[in-house]
Amino acid sequence: MTNGKNDGNDHDKDGNGTEGDGTGQENVPSRRRRRFPGISSRAYEHPADRSALVALRKLTGFDTVFKALSGLLPERSLRLLFLSDSVRVSDAQFAHLHTMLRDACYILDLEKVPAMYVQQDPKPNAMCIGLDEPIIVVTTGLVELLDEEEMRAVVGHEVGHALSGHSVYRTILLFLTNLALKVAWIPLGNVAIMAIVTALREWFRKSELSADRAGLLVGQDLQASMRGLMKIAGGNHLHEMNVDAFLEQAEEYEAGGDLRDSVLKILNVLPRSHPFTTVRAAELKKWAATRDYQRIMDGHYPRRDEDKDTSVTDSFRQSASAYADDVRGSKDPLMKLVTDIAGGAGDLGGKLRGKFTGGQGNGGSGSDRPASGE
Repeated sequence: MTNGKNDGNDHDKDGNGTEGDGTGQENVPSRRRRRFPGISSRAYEHPADRSALVALRKLTGFDTVFKALSGLLPERSLRLLFLSDSVRVSDAQFAHLHTMLRDACYILDLEKVPAMYVQQDPKPNAMCIGLDEPIIVVTTGLVELLDEEEMRAVVGHEVGHALSGHSVYRTILLFLTNLALKVAWIPLGNVAIMAIVTALREWFRKSELSADRAGLLVGQDLQASMRGLMKIAGGNHLHEMNVDAFLEQAEEYEAGGDLRDSVLKILNVLPRSHPFTTVRAAELKKWAATRDYQRIMDGHYPRRDEDKDTSVTDSFRQSASAYADDVRGSKDPLMKLVTDIAGGAGDLGGKLRGKFTGGQGNGGSGSDRPASGE
């Protein structure tokens, strides 16, 4: 693994995963891809994810608290479990995944390559966990489902989690979820823990959007990222699926229905640690079209040596602004109602009736009466 200290220009190689002396130890991408020396995770983090992380990192004694907590968490047990009952990725085992992992760390300038394991499980999944040192785990179902470019985006996604420090909070989430199951029999014992778990899940769903962006920065192939998400949703039937049609589902999901559907969307997503795949695909495509993404690709991005100077207030302001933009731009019936209320729209009762029934209230075309009430 090279230390990744160069000028950040594109690099080329002979296509076999090596450069220079041909030993395979130099870590360079398998085709021309831009790398990002010293990139801060702030460059790709979703504003809501970023503000939460900046605030946590600024807390006095934060590191001490989590070091102490690590003694309670089953991290050693997890490491031993994967070491004993999964396949560790290396030059000798799943060598193509090992090359992808080194490439991803090289592109995002993550100096220490995390340990990576392949776990027997037909369900496509991947995760990055660990307090002191991140561990990346991918299932056989995922390895068998995705092609090389799609898998590269997934590996980049998990390396993005590692660079952002998400593995710490994911480990805590797993621990608290298991703890909630164990104390479920205690009156009110489960309530407080589940409140924390629900909050962590909301944050983690935003962190998944951040990691999707990291995966795109590593793979630098938007279509491959889209295909990977589509396959996770619909399986290995690429000839039967279409990316544009898949994205249309996301638009229909957001805009369709009435307030009843909006409430059901919230209830459906609450127990999940990941956003729905169509939503992830739409969010990633939207970000890929932004000036922020283009600036990163042009080599203009925040550096991690500037992280210590990051303002918590600025991060929260950016997060609030992003949420406000999401609400204003959303086609979801509930979000549109919130925008109307914030804008001082009249006839709230009529609008509520219309939103819950799919009509447009007393003043809309869906009413049987004229607007004057005659």
